[in-house]
Amino acid sequence: MTKVAAKKDAPARLHDLRLEALTEGLCVQTLHVGSFDDEAPVLAEMHDEFVPGAGLEMAGTHHEVYFSDFRRVAFEKLRALLRQPVRRVGGEERS
Repeated sequence: MTKVAAKKDAPARLHDLRLEALTEGLCVQTLHVGSFDDEAPVLAEMHDEFVPGAGLEMAGTHHEVYFSDFRRVAFEKLRALLRQPVRRVGGEERS
């Protein structure tokens, strides 16, 4: 981030970014293609249907990995990985 901050056109909120390592083990994930505003139904299906239907339960904080810059990519082509750490019901987390 130091190199980016040194640029004259550095993002104004660069100081709000943080680098965080995640050790999450078993996860459920899906690639969402489309507007980020349209993720809610996908997450609801993941959390309310797929996870319990697969004998899993949520075991950590949901997070997203954005592959597209919403300022440069058409909304219908935006891509984000939606991830939810899980564990087997009645069992321990395994990867």
